[in-house]
Amino acid sequence: MTSATSLTQLPQMQRLLAIMARLRDPERGCDWDRAQDFATIAPYTIEEAYEVADAIERGDMAALREELGDLLLQVVFHAQMAEEAGHFRFEDVAEAICAKMEARHPHIFGDSEETGLSREDRWEKAKADERAAKGAKSALDGVANALPALMRAEKLQKRAARVGFNWPDTAGPAAKLAEELAELEEAASPDEKVNEAGDLLFSAVNVVRAHGVAPEEALRIANAKFERRFKGMEALAAGQFASLTLDQQEALWQEVKAVERGLKTTETGLKSTEGD
Repeated sequence: MTSATSLTQLPQMQRLLAIMARLRDPERGCDWDRAQDFATIAPYTIEEAYEVADAIERGDMAALREELGDLLLQVVFHAQMAEEAGHFRFEDVAEAICAKMEARHPHIFGDSEETGLSREDRWEKAKADERAAKGAKSALDGVANALPALMRAEKLQKRAARVGFNWPDTAGPAAKLAEELAELEEAASPDEKVNEAGDLLFSAVNVVRAHGVAPEEALRIANAKFERRFKGMEALAAGQFASLTLDQQEALWQEVKAVERGLKTTETGLKSTEGD
């Protein structure tokens, strides 16, 4: 078996693959790593992808380097389990994505000329051709069920829009949203409420998308804003927030918002004088 000393002498990608192979070794590996399978590792893979996104949003390059390593480990983990089961190896994973990237960029890696399509349209056409080659029958085939519901709703709507099923303006989605809100208010049973609430959220995604805004990004910003303002209220309440009446809490909310507006106004004024 490869020693720890010799592992450090390998090129880093080979070293990582060797580390994972050792962790999964039936006799001398790690009990936890050996006990895992694709299903148990999948949640960690998703979590690491979100931690990459979080590091990017915070602009923390040291954290990004670390989180990308954690995400790469997930790919290696899945590939090692697949190799043990005789499905494929890490090299097959790398070869597949290399082939896909080359096929999706024929104007760069091949002899094809630019088609006049936008980058997004060209990319989506290439993906549609790939799905058709795999036997896809519907424009919605291939939208992963494991996606967060908000992201999946947007992808389903965008796929439908590409074949013409789309509102021509923002008025249609807005009217549909109002209709769904009314139906939720009228829902009587728990099952009806769940169904109508789902329709309402799906319609909200359509409204946001009609305005050219990415729903996931918009909601992430709203979450951060709410978290920031709520913590601001807690700070103003000095540990007494839960004992306040709703009107008192609302007053704190308005105070925090006013402070934020004042800071933005100050920042804008500073920016406007930078060139003076």
